[in-house]
Amino acid sequence: MRRFLLYVHTGRRAALRATLSVLEELRLRGVRAIVVDQQVEEILALPEDVAPPKLLTFLTNGAVDVLDAVSAADSVELGIVLGGDGTILRALEAVRDADIPVHGVNLGHVGFLAESEVEDLSITVARLLDGDYDIEKRSTLDISVLDADDATVSQHWALNEASLEKADRQKMINVAIEIDGRPVSSFGADGVLLSTSTGSTAYAFSAGGPVIWPEVDAMMLIPLAAHALFARPLVLGRSSEAAIEMTLDNREDGILTLDGRRTEDITAGMRIEARLSDRSVRLARLAPTPFADRLVEKFQLPVVGWRGRSPRTR
Repeated sequence: MRRFLLYVHTGRRAALRATLSVLEELRLRGVRAIVVDQQVEEILALPEDVAPPKLLTFLTNGAVDVLDAVSAADSVELGIVLGGDGTILRALEAVRDADIPVHGVNLGHVGFLAESEVEDLSITVARLLDGDYDIEKRSTLDISVLDADDATVSQHWALNEASLEKADRQKMINVAIEIDGRPVSSFGADGVLLSTSTGSTAYAFSAGGPVIWPEVDAMMLIPLAAHALFARPLVLGRSSEAAIEMTLDNREDGILTLDGRRTEDITAGMRIEARLSDRSVRLARLAPTPFADRLVEKFQLPVVGWRGRSPRTR
């Protein structure tokens, strides 16, 4: 039997209603729905008037398979995510090792990762079930954290970004920047951001970085409120590696945050190394919408007066 994973923003009523609609559609098509156990617990713990009663019945009467995140990802062909980009990031954490594609239905705000809108949910589910989609690969970051003796403390990954920031809002941290094994700059700052092309419309956008088309295989390094004359964003290629060192003169700690979710404390003398990963994540896309059109739509950019070229002259 075919199995699809459902991953939902459990705190949003619209997402819960959409989840019920998808479950009903999957049942009609003879496809088994898989839901992560932690998400089921969160939904069952909601106040009585938040989740549709029929959804609660689905989740408790054996109509869906409730599994832990690892087991859930290992047994499905595709994930349907109902929420915003944050929900998609959480879903990708669950399925990355299994390398299954996910499709996002937007119930958030800007939503660059999510493609479909909830108004088209029935058509979206039908096309996904029919295999009528293309796979779009997105680059990710491999992040290593080293201690003052250069011993590896931890290893992480990120789709959007990894940020090293000050732990105390009233202080700065002092950092040294290294690119491809060579020192480039050192300064005091609120932090330093490492971003993929996908992340260029997320935190990096707010930090003043350039918007990079998703198919560009690049990594950005962006100083955050640096006390320095040279504090420009740097765009690096796949062969490059960036490192950020918390210099030994730091009296304050820093915090490493990955995709706005996972965190680790960083102290003086520690080092963060980043490179583009050999492993990508896969998004199931229904339409080859030009990225320029998505920028205009999501940011509501003015295009009044655009004439373009006639088909005869292209």
